[in-house]
Amino acid sequence: STLPAVAEELLREIKKAFQETSQVPDDLLLGLKFIFGPAAVPALDLVDQRSVTRVRSPSGRTLYQVLGSSGKLYTCYSSCHFCTCPAFGFSVLQKSESLLCKHILAVYLSQAMEACQDLAVSEEQLTNILLAEEEDEG
Repeated sequence: STLPAVAEELLREIKKAFQETSQVPDDLLLGLKFIFGPAAVPALDLVDQRSVTRVRSPSGRTLYQVLGSSGKLYTCYSSCHFCTCPAFGFSVLQKSESLLCKHILAVYLSQAMEACQDLAVSEEQLTNILLAEEEDEG
């Protein structure tokens, strides 16, 4: 699954603008709000608070953890546009009201703005993170 082309292009434009000027121009912020709706502003807040951590294992497997505004840690998979938060399950998967939740949008924005924290973990630690998520859902 991929994002609509217009969303992918917007994220590319944000990355380019940020690399050149270290900020996101107003027109791109408006585009963000237009395409991603109510998730845009809270996602930007999460990026500003440096709430996104890229978790990498020695084999190169990567996932993201986002500290939500409620203080709960959510696991996001950017490769398949998935987040473990309830809003993703409800608004994105069940109702198809949104493209993404604020957590996964924050992951994409923090990638574009190079604002991710980095955490190197062992394969075993990564497996434990993944298994902990399954237990939370079950």
